[in-house]
Amino acid sequence: MLNKNYLVFLPGIILAFILYSLSQGFNNIIGIELLGYSKSPISTAMIAIILGIFFGNFFKIRDSFQKGLDFTREYILKLGIICLGIQLKPFEFLDFGKIAIPLILICIISVLIVIKLLIKKLKIQTRMAYLISIGSTVCGTTAIMATAPVIKASKNEVSYAIANITLFGILSMLLYPYFANFYFDGNSLFAGLFLGTAIHETSQVAAAGLIYDQQFNSPETLNIATVTKLIRNTFLIVMIPLFAFLYNRGQTKEKNYSIISIFPYFVLGFIGMIILRNIGDEVFSTKNNWTEVINLIEDSSKIFLTMAMAAIGLSTNLKDIKNMGYKPFIVGFAAMITVGIVSILTIEMYLKLFI
Repeated sequence: MLNKNYLVFLPGIILAFILYSLSQGFNNIIGIELLGYSKSPISTAMIAIILGIFFGNFFKIRDSFQKGLDFTREYILKLGIICLGIQLKPFEFLDFGKIAIPLILICIISVLIVIKLLIKKLKIQTRMAYLISIGSTVCGTTAIMATAPVIKASKNEVSYAIANITLFGILSMLLYPYFANFYFDGNSLFAGLFLGTAIHETSQVAAAGLIYDQQFNSPETLNIATVTKLIRNTFLIVMIPLFAFLYNRGQTKEKNYSIISIFPYFVLGFIGMIILRNIGDEVFSTKNNWTEVINLIEDSSKIFLTMAMAAIGLSTNLKDIKNMGYKPFIVGFAAMITVGIVSILTIEMYLKLFI
């Protein structure tokens, strides 16, 4: 029975892997064979999500694939992020963590203020505004799904908010790696901090970091963006109770919520992989086998992340985004622009004060 339960995930996982393989093939053909580069300048992750969106919207995906795609989008993505931890050497993350936390706090506060002002002008429901706020500032769809029960949001409001975050998250995911490289003149620290704070979803940040790495040969940017986003995800523990209090204050009944149920546990796996790298470098520092293990885990992380991008693309319904309506669209766009500008200004301030 247990084996049969596992088998229902296989079709979707295999489909995601096929799209990864197609993306890698297209990448090699276009970048190496046609353009003549020794290493393709095109991102495999970008091709994967574009292919996923194309096939997902022009062809009907059978229900038999859906469980595996959901599994890939949720768990294989997290496995890919966990594996990224192997790239971080001892305490590298402390160098940018001291910048990342204040930067994240400033971005969150700024977006909340802007959205608070907008909902008064546009007369958007408070629940919708809360969902877009937390999705834009913390961790996208995960934050929306975790917040919805505590503020009694309807299915339509949740769908609108997720469509909003998906649209602007994908847009920023595709554009920001190139903008960050241009604006920060190839500085991996600042580019990674920007990508980690200015893009909504963990998967979108991972994809943007992967695109940056593949386009500009900067694994450091991928590492910094990922860690910054994981730090940002932990703010969910504070934001959920805050929104529950703000929405339910003055009411006789408050919706219960569980801190344990919303904690992003894959962060612990990521930290565990960093510790493994630290121990391995000390114990096996002179052995080639350890280097091969590191390379294998690094390559696996990129395969897992690209598969997740393909699954996300396959699950992105452009009709839902089109039917969202213009008011939430304005709020989502304002949130995306605000968090991007505030991130840039805060990084610029750090440059002037400390460098």
